[in-house]
Amino acid sequence: MDNTEQYLTVTALTQYIKRKFDVDPYLGHVYLTGEISNFRMRPNAHQYFTLKDDKAKISAIMFKGAFNKIKFRPEEGMKVRVRGRVGLYEPSGSYQIYIDSMEPDGLGALYLAFEQLKAKLAKMGVFNLPKKPIPMFPKKIAIVTSESGAVIHDIMTTVQRRYPIVQLVLFPAVVQGDAAAATIVERLKQINEIGDFDTIIIGRGGGSIEDLWPFNEEIVAEAIVQSKIPVISSVGHETDTTIADMVADQRAATPTAAAELATPVLRDVLQHIQDLNSRLYVAQNNLLSNYRKQVQKYSQNVFLHHPERIYQVYLQNVDMLENRMQQAVSRQLNKHKEELWNYENQLVRLSPQGQINLDKNYVSNYVQRMNMTITSMINNKRNYFSKQAAALDSLSPLKTLSRGYAIATDDQGKVLKKASDYQKDQSINLRVVDGTITAVTKDISEENNG
Repeated sequence: MDNTEQYLTVTALTQYIKRKFDVDPYLGHVYLTGEISNFRMRPNAHQYFTLKDDKAKISAIMFKGAFNKIKFRPEEGMKVRVRGRVGLYEPSGSYQIYIDSMEPDGLGALYLAFEQLKAKLAKMGVFNLPKKPIPMFPKKIAIVTSESGAVIHDIMTTVQRRYPIVQLVLFPAVVQGDAAAATIVERLKQINEIGDFDTIIIGRGGGSIEDLWPFNEEIVAEAIVQSKIPVISSVGHETDTTIADMVADQRAATPTAAAELATPVLRDVLQHIQDLNSRLYVAQNNLLSNYRKQVQKYSQNVFLHHPERIYQVYLQNVDMLENRMQQAVSRQLNKHKEELWNYENQLVRLSPQGQINLDKNYVSNYVQRMNMTITSMINNKRNYFSKQAAALDSLSPLKTLSRGYAIATDDQGKVLKKASDYQKDQSINLRVVDGTITAVTKDISEENNG
């Protein structure tokens, strides 16, 4: 019997289990503690990682909206406490926890975020940047704080008492809550855009770390560092220290202290000016008195009564210098003459004229010997040529012809040497010493020499 109805598809089973997860009240609100693993920060996106302890682990997801609310940055290996719900992810059939909130286990989230940001800024070298000096005599001071708090009242009271001639301008800002950091940054940018302020004071009264947290935000620290106007930070009480205090150009323990750092005491300034004026008057009188004494002293000087004595000393000095100059010039001329004489002697010793004369004699002798050798060679060649010409002449046929002999040739120029070379009535040419004779053979007789 076929029981196919008893079999479920994987999808059906997964959907059934998912519904069990979704309706279980214990899985809808789960509080877990564990160690973060496989965490890779994904900017402006959902975060996927694992929570584990010594014996088990569970996949975790934290959607972007929930992740952006936490104050610290999760790190690999960090032990945390999370709140969320456990559900089943159908495509893979695996269960996971969907985290709504997270905080460090054993350490406050805000304190951890504070330490993380401080370490980050220290690594960037922000705390080592040169501090801008606070102007000693400001004309306008910008104040960034709540318009209803005690901070502005304390600053106004202190400034009115110390330096009432300065102008205070309040830039109201939210100094507590989620919107506070953005408001503070906006006010700092606004003051820098206006640009005619000498000093900026930012601050608020005391409170918990949560209340002071806007002054620990990175965007506030960045705005303070980028400010072209020096910033005095006065946040909380004397024992409270924020990131804003660390990056500001000056840190004041209280708003009253901030006002004191930003302004001098006008009464002291006026007293100092009066003291300087008195000292200047006394110094000027002393200077005039000294000048009078010097003038009186110079008026009794002998040179004023006999001014010619002033230049007499210079005339004598000029004569002395002139003599010294002439002596020095004479010494230099003698020195140069001696050097020239030495150089002339050296040139004479090193003159190439002697070598040139020797070379000329050598060349002349060599040319003479060469001419004699060539003449001898020509004579030898002439004698040799005469002998060879005589020998050749003795062997010349013309020599033989001059003794009465003739050379017979036929019409083709063939030399007829023997009787057998001739034919009867043959026309022959006879070559004699001074010409050619044409003859015809009449008779041929051969001699027997054997």
